Amino acid sequence: MSRSVRTEPGGSGQALSEAYDTALLDLDGVVYAGGSAIVHAVASLAAARSGGMHLAYVTNNALRTPDAVAAHLTELGIPAEAGDVITSAQAVARLISEQVPAGARVLVIGGEGLRVALRERGLVPVESADDDPAAVVQGYGGPDLPWGRFAEASYAVARGVPWFASNTDLTIPSGRGIAPGNGAAVEVVRIATGADPQVAGKPLPPMHRETILRTGAERPLVVGDRLDTDIEGAFNGEVDSLLVLTGVTDGAQLLAAPPQHRPTYVDADLRGLLTGQPEVVADGDGFRCGGWTAQAGDGDLRVAGEGEALDGLRALCAAAWTAAGEGSCALDGGKALARLGL
Repeated sequence: MSRSVRTEPGGSGQALSEAYDTALLDLDGVVYAGGSAIVHAVASLAAARSGGMHLAYVTNNALRTPDAVAAHLTELGIPAEAGDVITSAQAVARLISEQVPAGARVLVIGGEGLRVALRERGLVPVESADDDPAAVVQGYGGPDLPWGRFAEASYAVARGVPWFASNTDLTIPSGRGIAPGNGAAVEVVRIATGADPQVAGKPLPPMHRETILRTGAERPLVVGDRLDTDIEGAFNGEVDSLLVLTGVTDGAQLLAAPPQHRPTYVDADLRGLLTGQPEVVADGDGFRCGGWTAQAGDGDLRVAGEGEALDGLRALCAAAWTAAGEGSCALDGGKALARLGL
């Protein structure tokens, strides 16, 4: 690898809201789930904002417009304006606009968020493969997107029309559990056509570029719940990240993370913005954080001590990531995580 490999979570003597000028916050699984605010999110974001941190909301969900997202956040008690919201629809619309003529028609397989973003770039959304589109764009269209929309995309893509996707998240969190995301829908068209789309959303560079262009962040901190989008996106953008455990990532996935999925910091929820982060230090043949010490043994990971369970998880991350190096840790961490109650 061309950059140093992270082998342990980082520490910070300052509150993260003071150490970074802008929080680039994922939404689903971080700020809300199923439309309702996640516990501690509203108060934590208000405190970070009042302390001077700029809050930007960065989502791979291309369904809703920035206006609609901002209105939803405001209803939840998190004051936001459309300019505070950056979506994968905006990122993919910019990507398309750089490759097709101004005023070109674009076949839309998705929701209103895509249509608004395309119009912002001077492109014309159309609904049929027979409308002579210059590109096809696919984004999350909600649980009721008709099956026939995938057929329209397939007809155009099979003719050689350039195909773009807002993102390829296979799943999306909802109030009832984990549901299929846009990546699952993209696979339908891929199977039908054998083609591959250009993708704009996290973790790829077009989304990070869109975010920085729109926020002007100089010391950004990516805050997310997904290793393969939020944390990998921060890695690709070479910026720091905070993983919160309120979404799809569990302890076992975190311990097994390869270098591009290893966050700078780990915390339970958005209260982690308001505090410093404890140091993880080498301790003999293991690693210590708070009252816990973790080691990599023969085939498994071990933890001993007492105190805050998250400190034990941070120590386990150091043991697992150090053992794995540039790979993914295959050691069994199940018993260690159970001891921590995680």
